[in-house]
Amino acid sequence: MSRRQLMQMLFDEYAELYLGRDPRLLEHFSHDFSGYTGCGDFLVQDVSQWHEITRLDFSQVPEPIRWEMQDIAFQDLADTVIAVTAFFHIHLPVPDAILASETARLVLIFRQEADGWKVAHSGISLPYRVAARAGEVYPLEDLHNRNLRLEALIESRTRELEDANRRLEKLSRMDGLTGIANRRTFDLTLKQEWRRAQRRQRPLSLVMLDVDHFKSYNDGYGHLAGDEVLITLARILAQQARRAGDLAARYGGEEFVLLLPDCLEPAARQVAENVRTALHEQVLPHHGSPWGIVTVSLGVAGCVPQAGQTSTSLLQAADAALYQAKQAGRDSIRQVAVGEG
Repeated sequence: MSRRQLMQMLFDEYAELYLGRDPRLLEHFSHDFSGYTGCGDFLVQDVSQWHEITRLDFSQVPEPIRWEMQDIAFQDLADTVIAVTAFFHIHLPVPDAILASETARLVLIFRQEADGWKVAHSGISLPYRVAARAGEVYPLEDLHNRNLRLEALIESRTRELEDANRRLEKLSRMDGLTGIANRRTFDLTLKQEWRRAQRRQRPLSLVMLDVDHFKSYNDGYGHLAGDEVLITLARILAQQARRAGDLAARYGGEEFVLLLPDCLEPAARQVAENVRTALHEQVLPHHGSPWGIVTVSLGVAGCVPQAGQTSTSLLQAADAALYQAKQAGRDSIRQVAVGEG
C-alpha cells in the first residue's frame, strides 16, 4: 500500500464512523489527543473529555449525517505523522437549524502509535451561519482567529514531532552505554568514507582496539566497574577523534574502533599511541593484569583504496593487527598492510 493510499484509507475509516455516528470512532483517538470543538474556540487536551464531547454530539444528532466532499489534501509530515485536510458541505438532519452551503474544513492529524494509527489532533471550521426557525442568526465571528490558532498548533506539533524524530535518530546512532557511535553507525560510515577515499584517491586509516584481560576485570571488580572502564576509554577515543570526519565507535563488547579519513598510517599509529598512553595515565587498577592497571591492545591499518578492494579489506587488516598485538603480550600496537591480513 502506498502512502497516498494509506492516508486515504485512514480518512475514509474516520469519515465512515463519524458520519454513521458510530461509537467505535472513540477507539481511533490517541491517548495524547488535542482538538478544537466545532462550536467555538475551546481547545480540548484530554482525550476522555473529547470522548464525552463526541458522545454528546452523537446523542444530539444520532441519525447518520452526510457531507459533500469538495476537496481533500494530504500531507506526509513524517514517517509516523500524516495530516489530512478535507473541505466539504455538511448536511445535518436537524429540523431546528438551517445550514448554508458554504464550505467547512476538517483537519485531522494521524500518528502511528504502538497499537496502530491514531488521531492525535482534530479541528473543524464551520464558515457558515446557523439560523433558528425564529430567524435568529449565530455567526462564528472568531473563526479566522481560531483557524490561525489551529494552524499554529499544527505547526508547533509538527516541529515537536520533527525534533523528537531527530532525537530518536541521534539515539539510534549512539551506543547507549558510552555515548559514542555504535556498530551500525560505524559500518555505514566506513562504507561511505571508503567510497569517498576511493573516489578522491585519499588515504583512510582504521585503529581497532580492545581492553586487555577484560573478562577477569569484570569477574574481579564487577560489571558496573567494567562499564566505567568502557566509558573512560570511550571518552579518550572521542578526544582523539578531533577532526571533522573522524569517528570513534564501540564495535562490540570491550572492542572499539577509530576511523580516520585523510590519515596516513604513521599518523594513525601515533593516534593509537595517544590512546594507549592516555589510558595508562588514568591508572585504573586491575589486579588481574600483569601491569596492575587497565591497558588496551591496538591494531592499525590504512591504505588508499584501489579498484577491486572493499572496505572489508581494511577491517580485516586492522583486526589482524589487533590479533598480533595480543599475541605480542598485549598493551601494545601492531600494524598490518591492507591485503596482508
